[in-house]
Amino acid sequence: MTRIQYQECINTLITCMDACNYSYVSSLKEYDLADLRESIQLDRECADICSFAIQAMTRRSPFVAEILSLCAEICDRCADTSSRHKHNYCQDCIDACRNAAIACRMVSEAVEVYA
Repeated sequence: MTRIQYQECINTLITCMDACNYSYVSSLKEYDLADLRESIQLDRECADICSFAIQAMTRRSPFVAEILSLCAEICDRCADTSSRHKHNYCQDCIDACRNAAIACRMVSEAVEVYA
């Protein structure tokens, strides 16, 4: 695990957190809130876990592998839920979540090997 890979994961998580926050706020402005309810909830959850994962990575938490594994799972679920909607901000969220899930799994697996 190189510092560059670690930093790339953090940057990907920041992008995902921003996309989820934007999707969350944008969804709240829509008329079909009932249809977006699950997506809105997962946007919030995903942004929060990305923020927590960034903090864990930054402080070199001994639980970073487990946190990143959970983050990847939540990112995937957020992307799956957002894929039911056609809004542009949902599509941006999907891309960011998929990228974050991949980055989290790569770093999580590498951290477990070095632990």
